[in-house]
Amino acid sequence: MAGVSESPFRLLCRGYGADVVVSEFISSVGVARGIERVLADGAFQPAERPYGIQLYGAEAGVMARAAELVTELFAPDFLDINFGCPVKKVVRNNGGSGCLRDLGLLDQIIKAVRGATDRPVTVKTRSGWDEAQRDPVGIALRCEDAGAQALTLHARTRTQLFGGKADWDEIAAVVERLRVPVIGNGDIRTADDVLAMQRHTGCAGVMIARGSFGNPWIFAQGRDLLEGRPRRPDPTPAQRLAAAREHVQLALRLQGDTRTVALEFRKHLGWYLRGMPNAAALRERAFRIESLAEAQRVLDGWLQCEEVDRAA
Repeated sequence: MAGVSESPFRLLCRGYGADVVVSEFISSVGVARGIERVLADGAFQPAERPYGIQLYGAEAGVMARAAELVTELFAPDFLDINFGCPVKKVVRNNGGSGCLRDLGLLDQIIKAVRGATDRPVTVKTRSGWDEAQRDPVGIALRCEDAGAQALTLHARTRTQLFGGKADWDEIAAVVERLRVPVIGNGDIRTADDVLAMQRHTGCAGVMIARGSFGNPWIFAQGRDLLEGRPRRPDPTPAQRLAAAREHVQLALRLQGDTRTVALEFRKHLGWYLRGMPNAAALRERAFRIESLAEAQRVLDGWLQCEEVDRAA
């Protein structure tokens, strides 16, 4: 979720029904060194609560120092330890899912973080490093024994990256064995997937990541189904553009209108425009924006477009 789960996006998701939001994963080394840019990634707005800060790293002492600092500076509702990120530049230094090659390191990190903060400590992990070391129940039990107070399982190995299919049976097996709450993750693309995972696994919660990109409606729709109500309808094209415009306004207020912010925002616009009428032409304009003000003008123009009104 790096470069995606920033404060404007988290606020939007909360507004559209997400129960809990978590920061982008943050380098414990950067926090411990007091690097201002890294520390800024932990900042959040009161309306985001309940909010967790997610840390990653491969040294227990550094993770503890980072946990202590973000607790003091930001007072999040909980801290989440990332043992799941599969990105090469992270795992080559044993961060993220790289820690799954040394399960003793998991124990050390969880215990160190628990000892450094008065906040609840949760863990996000995968089912193992590769098929030879695939042991989701064993990994989950180690995390619980070390002090994790909730666990999220992305039911793929690191070597699978995001390919193949997440094994929801593994989530169900972890739910059966752990005493702490288990959150399921993997292949949640629609509200129907939210209900299907909960029924299949009995998990206490469902974590939605890529399925929320350009689709914040998934949270309220998923809640409808979980609570036995008819699922509210999918957004009209005009509603999709209005949500994109709301996202732009949040980014303007919280991040400012710099070229760097605008370039990062292009991907969000691309996600909102999926399936829109005449989407190719709109994406072409969206991917050329150099400022958020320009993005806002593009969206305003399309909100007034007759084609969008007809499609709505």
